[in-house]
Amino acid sequence: MQTFSETGLKPEILESIQKLGFIAPTPIQSKTIPFLLESDEDLVAMAQTGTGKTAAFGLPLLHKMDTNSKGIQTIILCPTRELCLQITNDLKNFTGTLPITVVPVYGGAPIYQQIIAIKKKCDIVVGTPGRVNDLIKRDKLNLSNIRFLVLDEADEMLKMGFKEEMDAILEQTPSTKQTLLFSATMPPDINRMAGKHMNKPATISVSRQNVSNADISHEYCVTAPQNSYQALRRIADINPDIYSIVFCRTRMETKDIADRLMGDGYNADALHGDLSQAQRDYVMGRFRNRSLQILVATDVAARGLDVDNLTHVIHYHLPDDPENYIHRSGRTGRAGKKGVSIAILAPAETRRLSFLEKQAGHKFTHRPIPSGNEVFEKRLSNYLEALAETRCQGYQISDFANTIGAHLNHLSKEEIIEKFIAFSFNRLHADYRNAADLNQQPGQSRRQSGGKPEVRIRGERFTRYCINIGSKNDMRPDVLISIINRQTPDRKIAIGKIDIQKKVSIFEAGAEHEQHLLKAFKKARFKGMPLMVQAMEAEAAEMGDGRKVLTRRKRINN
Repeated sequence: MQTFSETGLKPEILESIQKLGFIAPTPIQSKTIPFLLESDEDLVAMAQTGTGKTAAFGLPLLHKMDTNSKGIQTIILCPTRELCLQITNDLKNFTGTLPITVVPVYGGAPIYQQIIAIKKKCDIVVGTPGRVNDLIKRDKLNLSNIRFLVLDEADEMLKMGFKEEMDAILEQTPSTKQTLLFSATMPPDINRMAGKHMNKPATISVSRQNVSNADISHEYCVTAPQNSYQALRRIADINPDIYSIVFCRTRMETKDIADRLMGDGYNADALHGDLSQAQRDYVMGRFRNRSLQILVATDVAARGLDVDNLTHVIHYHLPDDPENYIHRSGRTGRAGKKGVSIAILAPAETRRLSFLEKQAGHKFTHRPIPSGNEVFEKRLSNYLEALAETRCQGYQISDFANTIGAHLNHLSKEEIIEKFIAFSFNRLHADYRNAADLNQQPGQSRRQSGGKPEVRIRGERFTRYCINIGSKNDMRPDVLISIINRQTPDRKIAIGKIDIQKKVSIFEAGAEHEQHLLKAFKKARFKGMPLMVQAMEAEAAEMGDGRKVLTRRKRINN
């Protein structure tokens, strides 16, 4: 398939995508569109974020819609509000002059407004599983006559704990529908879902677009964990035109980093799960129009976020799942433009790089964190370059010669230049004048670098816990975080490192919440299994030669 005009799509759709600048289909589109135009079979398609999935299923579905029919014909499920709105917006753009109405439904917005929109003419519903299931329970959403069901980013919906809602929704749909499942990965849960709810689906798979994208430079720097924020600042300062998403592990960390950046004068803000929909829309509006240069977000909050021209993706922590790294890094280096994906690593984290390189299909380049002098010289050079190109607009400087002369005539040319630079750069120079070298060698421990051992001791920010479920019980980091949040809905507990082992899992959580967390888990269950959480203390044990090392003992939660 060479161009969209050769696909056989309706003229109204071709006209709309031509106005959008679409000419040649992406790999997933070139395989999926002809299949869906010609077949009513179910389909499982594997494709990454950013490969054009919405057009891949949206264009042929719009083509097949009956414009004379009344009632909902299509339901599209997706994991987050952001992706829900993105799909809705794309479908509206694709529709052109066709009389097809698309209604988004998602949590965090007034449900009564969504009910009113559904009662009016509604052909396609795009929604998150929680809100769709809620509308079904209220008898406000009837899916008994739909023709098409799309599960977009099905793996993410399962990771986020929506399995029960998805099963309940699918039970309300007719067996005659055509089901389309799009997923970046195919874990066992996806295979089970396909086997249960789909009828001998065909399979389409495309290679990871991000893996072959030569426009993304994959880099990493290494520093002690306590210096990560200063490393982030230097990356931002040496790239004055930066337009970036910074990915953090927890919502608490997201808010903390964004607050520190704003306090230090950066055009930054946070995107996390605690924001209302109005707040999220406000932050995203500012980021899209580039009033913000840096958006600090979690993986979940940024899911479905589609912003062009990002210069950098910064990983404040590497994600636990390599697939998330691919999702993150693929947000830059688009449309033939160059982009940088850079990870700020603790020395011990560098051991994960070889595995991540294999999974992502990229070689990572070690980039030293710039020194204070390098940052200052780079910013000064950029400033002077911009200054040299600046012209007066709408006025003549000679019109103000008397005012200028009254203030500057007693100064020499050299003194004027010196004061001009000092006025703009004194604060930056004070920040970096005696700046320390933040770099550490890959694999270097804190003990080797003269710091403290890497074990956290009680009394610091985090306490370590052991829980009696592991990979044997299908435990994953995202599932564990979801369990903790469900058991402690009245607390905002910061979660640190997570280590999923075969029969148990080790995780870090805010030390100030220890008693509350232990109490909250006393009656908790997972897949019918009672959960037991044990707090772990670090204590000093004396070796035979007089040296002291840190060992751990468990304190049982009875």
